[in-house]
Amino acid sequence: MTCPIFTVERPLRIGTRRSPLALAQAEMAMAAVKRAHNLPDDAVKLVPMLATGDKIQDRPLADIGGKALWTKELERALIEDQIDIAVHSMKDVETWRPDIFVISAMLPRADVHDRLIGAASLGDLKQDARVGTSSPRRAAQVQRARPDVQIVPLRGNVATRLAHIDTGDADATLLAAAGLDRLGMADVGAELSLDAFLPAASQGAVGIDRLASRADLIPILEAINDADTFAAVDAERAFLAAVGGNCHSPVAALARVEGTQIRLRAEIFTADGSELQSGECLYDMGGDGPAQLAQELLGKASAELRGIFAS
Repeated sequence: MTCPIFTVERPLRIGTRRSPLALAQAEMAMAAVKRAHNLPDDAVKLVPMLATGDKIQDRPLADIGGKALWTKELERALIEDQIDIAVHSMKDVETWRPDIFVISAMLPRADVHDRLIGAASLGDLKQDARVGTSSPRRAAQVQRARPDVQIVPLRGNVATRLAHIDTGDADATLLAAAGLDRLGMADVGAELSLDAFLPAASQGAVGIDRLASRADLIPILEAINDADTFAAVDAERAFLAAVGGNCHSPVAALARVEGTQIRLRAEIFTADGSELQSGECLYDMGGDGPAQLAQELLGKASAELRGIFAS
């Protein structure tokens, strides 16, 4: 398949949200494409867009439409030929999507840890501290470790959430290390152990989306795809689909490629973290490990916990 030739008259149009982190990730994708195909600067351009999720900051994402609020403007732009490809944080991409869209590449994965902002550790938080997060996973993990803690809703981009801590709206919050690092804030926050804070599925991964009909873009995107990241994130997303996870679900998953196999760890929680079911599997690539692990965890779960993932 021949790669299309992009020029200043017909540049490759990369769609992105307008937030500082989204723009930083889109810049990474743009640099990768230019480097892989030796394209001049004016043969690739960013097309920033304001996502609905960025407009509505005062309500939990799960209450106002879920992850689609981060992607629907970019998906519409793909359909309407306003852009050629779109850059997404993979943990913002819905598990179930129309077949007209294809994630064709992922950049090398960044740090998957969460970081605690506002204290050196969870143990250092004062009694009944207010921890700001709108993530069901993080809320369950925090409350499992510190049942006295109060969870308060907190949304917005990284700068907004940090400002809420500075002004005392919450005593602490949790942010993804990957996002902080990409914004040049590698020294912000205290890293949380993966044993206690397994990340969200796809955390730290950046995906490149296209229309399924745009087969001409396949060679462009294959050249920048990190195969191990793609395989690991695909495994985590397969687990989410099998367990029935959505924006309301306290669920964590992390996969690692080990040669020709994938090691997948996963956890599901009740909303307050009082029940945790966890497991791990090692399976050959292409196998049904994610579905088997989901079945195992649901099989061990109480009726209350199963109900969260069956709804």
